Amino acid sequence: GWVSPYLTQSWVETTQHFLEYNEDEEQESTTVRYHPENLEQLQSQTHFSRQELQLIYRGFKNDCPSGVVNEDTFKNIYALFFPLGDSSKYAQFLFNAFDKDKNGSLSFEVICDLSVLLRGTTEEKLNWAFNLYDINKDGQITKEEMLDILKAIYDLMGKSIHPRLKEEAVRQHVRMFFQKMDINQDGVVTIDEFIDCCQKVWLVFIFN
Repeated sequence: GWVSPYLTQSWVETTQHFLEYNEDEEQESTTVRYHPENLEQLQSQTHFSRQELQLIYRGFKNDCPSGVVNEDTFKNIYALFFPLGDSSKYAQFLFNAFDKDKNGSLSFEVICDLSVLLRGTTEEKLNWAFNLYDINKDGQITKEEMLDILKAIYDLMGKSIHPRLKEEAVRQHVRMFFQKMDINQDGVVTIDEFIDCCQKVWLVFIFN
């Protein structure tokens, strides 16, 4: 679904959970209603057709009448997909990556991100992934940021990972990743280093 780590299914298949897990319907009803930009503009900004956008928005509005999703609701939906683990921290990181204007809610404009993740080029997807790992949005990834994301992923998987990895093992993975990515060895990974390394790994995966 749109809130899974790989985001491989459509919005339509998961929006049915919105109302069921809205914990405060009274507050929801008093929220300022949100309306998206015109469909022509969204169509020009995404890889979706006008008909697809209409279908997706119809499902979104049907299950989310206010037109916005806050972080708590997002976490509740996300938890449905990972009942064996604790998805709250990863969901927080993912929400922050989606929440471009940092207003604490997601609107239908998140469809632009979903378009990249579902139908974007490899470089577009890697740019988005870099934004996820760059937790404080300063344009570079530190070892601690990568550690926080990886720990959140292992927490997310929970009992599906056996045996459970200890934190030192996760730190070792981070050191290994950094050794490959941090080309100039300055202690941070830039967007260029990140994309270059990931593309090389992908080519090795394809041709071996």
